[in-house]
Amino acid sequence: MRHSGPAVGSRGVVELAMSDRSEAGKQVDSSGLGDGGLGGGDASLSVREMAEAVFSSLPVAVVVFDRRLRMVMRNRAAELLFGDADLIAEALGRTTVEGHYRDWAVEFRQVMETRREREFDGVTYQDQEVGDRLLNLVCTPLTDRSNREVVGGMLVAEDVTARVSMERRLAVSERLAAVGKLSARVAHELNNPLDGILRYINLAKRVVAHTGQDQVIGYLERSRRGLMRMVEITAELLEFSRSTHASLDESDINRILEDAVKAMENKAVADGVTIACNYHEQVPRLRGTSNIFQVFCNLIKNAIDAMPDGGVLSIATGVVERAVVITFEDTGVGLPEEIERVFEPFFSTKGPGKGTGLGLAICRDIIEKYKGRITAARRAGGGSVFLVRIPLESCLRDRSDRFGGAGGKGT
Repeated sequence: MRHSGPAVGSRGVVELAMSDRSEAGKQVDSSGLGDGGLGGGDASLSVREMAEAVFSSLPVAVVVFDRRLRMVMRNRAAELLFGDADLIAEALGRTTVEGHYRDWAVEFRQVMETRREREFDGVTYQDQEVGDRLLNLVCTPLTDRSNREVVGGMLVAEDVTARVSMERRLAVSERLAAVGKLSARVAHELNNPLDGILRYINLAKRVVAHTGQDQVIGYLERSRRGLMRMVEITAELLEFSRSTHASLDESDINRILEDAVKAMENKAVADGVTIACNYHEQVPRLRGTSNIFQVFCNLIKNAIDAMPDGGVLSIATGVVERAVVITFEDTGVGLPEEIERVFEPFFSTKGPGKGTGLGLAICRDIIEKYKGRITAARRAGGGSVFLVRIPLESCLRDRSDRFGGAGGKGT
C-alpha cells in the first residue's frame, strides 16, 4: 500500500490521511530511494525516520495541536521557544506581547472553525536571555482526509528579528539617499527667497539712510514672507527625513478624522467650504495616530485651498476588500494633466509662496509605511478625489472582528 501523506487542500487546509498512519513507517515506492530507504542495508532510514529527522531539524518552530489546543507534536525549535508547556495558547500568552491580536485561544479556534489559514505578523516574543524578538506566525487547520473533519491545527513560528532589523536599516538608508537627491532642489528652492530677502534688506537700508522710514515696513514684511517660506520648506523637509517608525499611540480611524476636521474647521468656514462627513460605523483602530492625523489634515487643507470661492468637501470612510478606505472629494479647481506629479516633492499647483510641494509627498510616504496606498483622480463634474487605502492587516484587531458591514453614519 502506498502512503499518500499529508496534502494541502483549498484555502491552506492541510489534509491528513488518517487511515494511512500505520503505513507511515514503510518506504514509498515512488520516492526513488529503493526498498531499503536512505543509505541502504542495515543503516537505511524509513520514510517515517526521515520525516522525523527533517521535522526535528527545521530552523522554524513547528507545533501540531489538537482541537483542545494541546500540543501533540513539536520540533526542537518549538521546544526551545515554548518550553514544556502543554497548551499552545497558554505558551504564547506567557511569552508574547499581544496588541494586534485577541486571545490566542480565540484566534486558533477561529482558524479551525473557518478552515482558513491565518498569518500573525510582527508578534513580539519576550526572551529573558537575548531580549525581545519578532515572530511571524502561520496557523493552518488540519483536517482528516477521510471525513473532512477538522482534527486540530499546525502553527509555524519564524524568528524574523534579524530580517526586520535589516529592513529597517535599509529603509533608513533609502531615506538618506532620498534626502541626498533632494538636497540640490532644496538649495535651489531656498536660494530664491534668500536672494529676495537680501535685496529687500538692502533697499530698506538705503531708504532709511536717504528718505526716512515710510517704506521700510513694506520691505521688511516682504522679507518676512520670504523667511516664512524658508521655514515651511525646512520644516517639511525635516518631517520627510525623520525616522520611519510610527508612534505607539493608537485610536479609532474615525476619531482621528474627526479631530482633523475640527482642526481645519475655522479655515473651512473662513473660505466658505462645507465639510460633509459619512463615517463607517465599524472601522478598526490604528497605531501611530499623529502621523495619520498629519495626513488627514494635509488632505483637508489642500481640498479647502482648491476651493477659493467656496464649495463642498465630502469625506467618507468604509471597509472594502479587506482595507479601510478614506475618501476626500472636493468641488475645487481639479488636478493637473499629469496627476501623479502631485505626489512629487516640491511640485505644487498653488500660487507662488502658498505651498512647498512637500505635503503630498510626505502623505504618500506615511501611508506606504502602513502598506497602504494614496491615489488621486479627477472628480466627475469638476474637482478632485483623493483615496487612502490602509489594509486591515496593518490595523489593530477590533475585538468585535466585524468589518464587513455596510452601515455608516453621517455627521
